[in-house]
Amino acid sequence: MARAVAITAVAPAAWGSTYWVTAHLLPPDRPLSAAVVRALPAGLALLALRRRLPRGVWWWRSAVLGLLTIGFFFPLVFIAGEHLPSGLAATMTATSPLVVMGLAWAAVREPAGTVRVTAAVAGLLGVALLVLRSPGGVDPVGVVAAAGAVLTSGVGFVLVKYWPAPADDPIDPVTMVSWQLLWGGLALLPFAALVEGTPPQLDVPAIAGFVYLGSVGTAVAYVCWFYGLARMTAGAVALIGLLNPVVGTLLGVALAGELFGPLQAFGMLLVLGGVAAGQLVRQPRRAESGHASP
Repeated sequence: MARAVAITAVAPAAWGSTYWVTAHLLPPDRPLSAAVVRALPAGLALLALRRRLPRGVWWWRSAVLGLLTIGFFFPLVFIAGEHLPSGLAATMTATSPLVVMGLAWAAVREPAGTVRVTAAVAGLLGVALLVLRSPGGVDPVGVVAAAGAVLTSGVGFVLVKYWPAPADDPIDPVTMVSWQLLWGGLALLPFAALVEGTPPQLDVPAIAGFVYLGSVGTAVAYVCWFYGLARMTAGAVALIGLLNPVVGTLLGVALAGELFGPLQAFGMLLVLGGVAAGQLVRQPRRAESGHASP
C-alpha cells in the first residue's frame, strides 16, 4: 500500500505546479488552446505506447470520462490559474476529498468513514489557513472555474470506480489515460479554433511550459493517479490530492514571492496531517477493478 500511495502522490505534486506554470509561462487568455496542446500530444504518445483502442461500451465510457477529466477540467484549471494567485488556485482543490467521498458514496456506496471525513475537514481548514494572506482580491471567475474543475474531475474519477473493466479484459492506467486525453483534446479542438482563433506565437518559456505540462503534469501525473484509483478507495486517493495545494503554495512562495507566515505553516501541517491520517485507515479488500498495473 505504501508503494501505491507514493506513486499516486506524484500526481497532485505535479498538478500543484500547473498553476504557477500557467500564470508565468503560458500565453494569457488562451485556456482552450492551452488545454488542447496539453492533452493531445500526451494522449497520442501514450496511445502509441500501448496501441490499444476502446472496445464495446468503452467507446462511449471513455468519451464521457475524457470530457469530464480533460475536456471540461483542463480549460477550467487554466482559467483558474490565470485569475487567481497560484497558491489560492491550487488550494481551491482542497474541497475535492469531501466532494469525491460524497460522490463515491452515492455512486458505489463506498463508505468514507469518520477518520477520512475528519482528515478531509482538517485538510480543508489547513487550506483556509494557507490562503488567509494570499495577496490580491479574489476573482469570482477564478473561484467558479476552480470549483467547476473540482466537480467535473471528481465525477470522472468516481465513474472510473463505477465502471470497472471486466476481469477478462483489464484496462491498464496508461491505456485508460490515453483514451481520456484523446477524447478530451479532440472535443476541445474545434472550440479552441472557433473561440481563440489562430494559435499564438510561442516563445521559449511557453514551449518549455507546455512540454512540462504535457509530460510530467499530464501523462505521468494521470497515469500515477489512475494507478492509485485502481488500488485504493476514491476517498483515500482524493485525500492524497491535498498535496496539490501544498506544492502550489510552496511554489507561489518560492517563485512568485507570495506571503507565508506562521498561520500558513500551521495550515500546511494540518493538510499534511490530513493526508497521512487518511492513509492510516485500513483499505477494504479490493474488488476486481479491471485495471492492470502499467
